[in-house]
Amino acid sequence: MVIEDGVWVGSGAIIVPGVTIGKGSVIGAGSVITKDIPANVIAVGNPCKVLREITDHDKEFYYKDMRFDQVEW
Repeated sequence: MVIEDGVWVGSGAIIVPGVTIGKGSVIGAGSVITKDIPANVIAVGNPCKVLREITDHDKEFYYKDMRFDQVEW
C-alpha cells in the first residue's frame, strides 16, 4: 500500500494491500479502496470510485460560491 503526500482519508475507510492513492486525493469516510486511485481526485464508496477531479475552484471556494477569504473565524 502506498499513500502519497497530501492525501486525506476519511474515518472508517478500508485500504486493501497493494493499492496506491495518488498525491492530493481525498477518500470519503467508510470507503473501501480496492483499486489504485489517481492523484488529485475525490473518491468515495464501496468499492471506492472516483467521484470527480479536484480543480483550482476547490482551492478557492469551500461551498458553492462561498470563498475562503469571506469566512469570519
